[in-house]
Amino acid sequence: MTYVLVTGGAGYIGSHACKALKLAGYTPVTYDNLVTGWQDAVKFGPFERGELTDRARLDEVFAKYQPAAVMHFAALSQVGEAMSQPGRYWANNVGGSLCLIEAAVHAGCMNFVFSSTCATYGEHDNVVLDEATPQKPLNAYGASKRAVEDILGDFEAAYGLRSVIFRYFNVAGADPEAEVGEFHQPETHLIPLMIQAIRGERAALTVFGTDYDTPDGTCIRDYVHVCDLVDAHVLGLKWLENGKGSRVFNLGTGSGFSVREVIDHSRAVTNQEVPYSVGDRRAGDCTKLVSGSTRASEELGWEPKRSTLEKMIADAWQWHQVGQYER
Repeated sequence: MTYVLVTGGAGYIGSHACKALKLAGYTPVTYDNLVTGWQDAVKFGPFERGELTDRARLDEVFAKYQPAAVMHFAALSQVGEAMSQPGRYWANNVGGSLCLIEAAVHAGCMNFVFSSTCATYGEHDNVVLDEATPQKPLNAYGASKRAVEDILGDFEAAYGLRSVIFRYFNVAGADPEAEVGEFHQPETHLIPLMIQAIRGERAALTVFGTDYDTPDGTCIRDYVHVCDLVDAHVLGLKWLENGKGSRVFNLGTGSGFSVREVIDHSRAVTNQEVPYSVGDRRAGDCTKLVSGSTRASEELGWEPKRSTLEKMIADAWQWHQVGQYER
């Protein structure tokens, strides 16, 4: 039995990764403190509760399962909070990741798949971002993720730890079989916010700014289906297992959709109106953010199969009818 330690495996992306790993023949071991994750989302392998900063607990889990690899999702990830409480992000995202990386090396677990973000690039408005785009993060979230990327490079030079780093854009959708899905408290992502407005769980969706230099005046973002995203992580794991070197990959579709396009598609998919109001622009929001992902396609053989707005919205809509987690 081949174990993979999945930090944050009780969260949105981590739980989908656990299912993908299980389907690929691995046994995922979820390591999560359940602060933002959900016990109900742990369905595909053992669960170990713990903090990233608890080295003794990490050593215990590594010794118990002797995982072949680490898939690291656990992190604080709210940009607004990162700007107002940067210390939390440096302590948790960097301090916790450093503790995890040290524990992995100590245990001889030398394959590491890391969940990074396009926020490491900072503001490059109306530019298609590829892996060579300069990294100039604007807040402690992006900066902390970039710092972990740097740590992984240093640990490769010193100890031979090999890593695959994924920088991704707007993740959306849910498991088509509705076993796991996206459920945050509070929610901040466009599609689940829109679904909440349709279902009457909030008064309305707020569209922040309609005067951007885009065809319909609203921001454009690159959306990738969560199942496509985690498929790439399994491919990244196999890349390392096959003895290939450390690599960075962007994950996105290479095209984008505006906020109004997402609303229009939601109306078509759900056959219901989307209550929304228009607010002012948010500080730091770029006009257009789109990923250049040819490296992932060419080198990993990654092909996003569900990353259409119709499928992302339909899968999320289906999950929200049946699957809200409880503490």
